[in-house]
Amino acid sequence: MDQLCSISKKCGGCSQIGVPYDQQLAEKQAAIEALFAPLIESGGAAQSGTEAPSPTGSSPLVRPILGMDDPWHYRTKIVSPFAPAKKKHSLRSMAHTGRAGKLALRREDILCGMYAAGTHQIIECEECPVEHPVGRRVVAAVRQIMARYGMAPYNEDTGAGFVRHVVVRVGAQSGEVLVTLVTNGREFTGSKNFCKELVRQVPEVTTVVQNINTRQTNVIFGEEEQVLYGPGFILDTLCGLSFRISSNSFFQVNARQTQVLYETAIKLAGETFTGSSAENMSPTILDAYCGTGTIGLVAAAAAPGAQVIGVDSTEAAIADARQNAVHNGIENARFVAQDAGEFMEGYALLGESVDVVFMDPPRSGASPEFLQALIKLAPKNIVYISCNPETQVRDAVTLMEAGYSIESVQPVDMFPHTPHVETVVLMTRRKS
Repeated sequence: MDQLCSISKKCGGCSQIGVPYDQQLAEKQAAIEALFAPLIESGGAAQSGTEAPSPTGSSPLVRPILGMDDPWHYRTKIVSPFAPAKKKHSLRSMAHTGRAGKLALRREDILCGMYAAGTHQIIECEECPVEHPVGRRVVAAVRQIMARYGMAPYNEDTGAGFVRHVVVRVGAQSGEVLVTLVTNGREFTGSKNFCKELVRQVPEVTTVVQNINTRQTNVIFGEEEQVLYGPGFILDTLCGLSFRISSNSFFQVNARQTQVLYETAIKLAGETFTGSSAENMSPTILDAYCGTGTIGLVAAAAAPGAQVIGVDSTEAAIADARQNAVHNGIENARFVAQDAGEFMEGYALLGESVDVVFMDPPRSGASPEFLQALIKLAPKNIVYISCNPETQVRDAVTLMEAGYSIESVQPVDMFPHTPHVETVVLMTRRKS
């Protein structure tokens, strides 16, 4: 294990890194089968009698997990905090300024890396077996430039210092790199030199954004930001479409498996809107929690005859979704900035119907209000994508009680070397 990562025990981010990958997949498969077994055995799953036996002997409705051919360096988003090295200089003199030259710093005076599990103790990290190597080069370059220009790291105990975090997003297909520097103040004298030097050291960097966060909080981003270099966003390709990714956009951190995940979700939705029937039908598809519109736009491209509605409460994400639609020339999708539950409630009151609802809620799962609105809307099919299968099972029970059944469960390994697993569940409304 030490050969793979020297800090794995301290970090805790990849707790399974010493376990052979085939064994990791087998354990995740078994965990999902055990988790869903009570639902399937209770009669909440459709049984056609034609399914092939499961390799593990459990219900064939839980399909074999989809793993990665190369489960390394897959994380395209990297977050690194900065802090003063306690044994070095006092850095109080740069409480809220980005002016260079006020304090002589060495690289060793600045801590950066990642937090130890369950703490705010920073562990030095120069290489990571699961993070994109270009992203790690950016973090190292920022640290070196900070020392060169006297840019003090933030001290969360005193509120002093300037640089709090760097967030790096790498376009897995495009190779474009977005760097967001989170600072404890807006004034950033020497920002042009900072950007120039960063691009010199890491030519892959295509844009740099400054995010301002002056609050004493554990939340990484503040509400104000300004573009220092480039367009302020990157473009990357997913499922044949081009997507705009900005500093606050939600975009899956494992781009390779995201394509697998979304293609699986589209396939599981079945011929309601894909395949040869798409030309003869005009189904309505709702993408709840749509974020920047990724899965909704993929569905719209797969079914040009469909009408896709994407809903998300984050206005910035909806703005990106609309831009993504225009950028890809997709005209059969529209996006609404509204709470998804409220939208579905209103849509149902208007007497409108939906054929498919895609939902990809946060780890906490769907709220009771969302589920009740979904039940009122009564779509024919629900494709539920989850990064937390336990809350997904909880929500599935509610939907089963309202007349839905589980047709299929597809585990996807989005985060190799961790215990986490993503699941796509297809549920259909039983005929009364």
